[in-house]
Amino acid sequence: MDCSTIRSSSLLLQRSSPLRTSHCPAKLSLSRWKPSKLVQRHPAISVKACGFDDNGSSNGFPTTPNKLFMEEVIGAEYGEGFETFRPDGPLKVDVDFLNDRLQEGFLQRIRYAMKPDEAFGLIFSWDNVVADSRSLKLNAWKQLAHEEGKKIPEDGNAQRSLLYAGADHILQKVLQWEKAESELNRLKLRLSQLFYENLLQLSKPVEGLEEWLDAVCTARTPCAVVSSLDRKNMVEALDRMGLNKYFQAIVSEEDGMESIAHRFLSAAVKLDRKPSKCVVFEDDPRGVTAAHNCTMMAIAIIGTHPAYDLVEADLAVAGFNELSVINLRRLFAHKGYNFMDLQKQVVERTPPKRKLFTDTIF
Repeated sequence: MDCSTIRSSSLLLQRSSPLRTSHCPAKLSLSRWKPSKLVQRHPAISVKACGFDDNGSSNGFPTTPNKLFMEEVIGAEYGEGFETFRPDGPLKVDVDFLNDRLQEGFLQRIRYAMKPDEAFGLIFSWDNVVADSRSLKLNAWKQLAHEEGKKIPEDGNAQRSLLYAGADHILQKVLQWEKAESELNRLKLRLSQLFYENLLQLSKPVEGLEEWLDAVCTARTPCAVVSSLDRKNMVEALDRMGLNKYFQAIVSEEDGMESIAHRFLSAAVKLDRKPSKCVVFEDDPRGVTAAHNCTMMAIAIIGTHPAYDLVEADLAVAGFNELSVINLRRLFAHKGYNFMDLQKQVVERTPPKRKLFTDTIF
């Protein structure tokens, strides 16, 4: 049940009340019948239906710490997928299953032969690929430190941990602020709220992304964006950046994916493209590994990680301005991560012929 049906049901309750009171005796007052209790329960139900819990705040921010400040599992190390539910029971979906079930039909193969760019599926990671979440996280940590009267170390290792390590590890091991579980939960909750407040100020995507999305949209290549954000705040951020029209699928926290690889597989299903025909845009080596575990190609964006940390990617670029649609075709035309490296041609040397002497001929 979505929010619209809940609101409509509450209106039906309010409209039906005059019909019921018309059949009551005149000496009975309306104060004895209290429909307000039913109506008061609907806001709580509508909050849960929109993706928040019973303690949801009025400004739309989640009140429980989510996966934003947690180190996620890569996933699909052995090709395993996720479990979905069908009327006949649960169904386990893995990489090989999706590559087999999402095969193109006869008419699709003919179309893709004429328009090969439509056969691919592009999957964009939200963090530092679509939006500059690096600065959002750093600002959230600095604001939290200012509120608590603490200081954040300025060395590179500590700054790197703030971006990629879990909040529990940072608070206990790196910053060494608190060790009590109740206090840790309070700090993590406040950190999440500060991040979402900074997210409301986000209005520009990563440089060159909009031009690249416009190019692949012209080529009719479907795109998806994946993130651990909740869907409501994610869609609002895409609207502010003017990118919502480019994405045909969104994978968010509500999809319930347990790892990075599972999120990529869910995006492939929503795009109706088999994983081996998808390209993942990532900035993290863990995301590149997850893409390869799903038999997907990976294009790494150099920035938050240096180029030597992204050598496993099929292609590494400094920005979207260096890409063209033809790069997508070359990714699938040449298998392997070193297809653009110069290679020497291997010349097979034939063994010398054996000389036959007269005494060996019978």
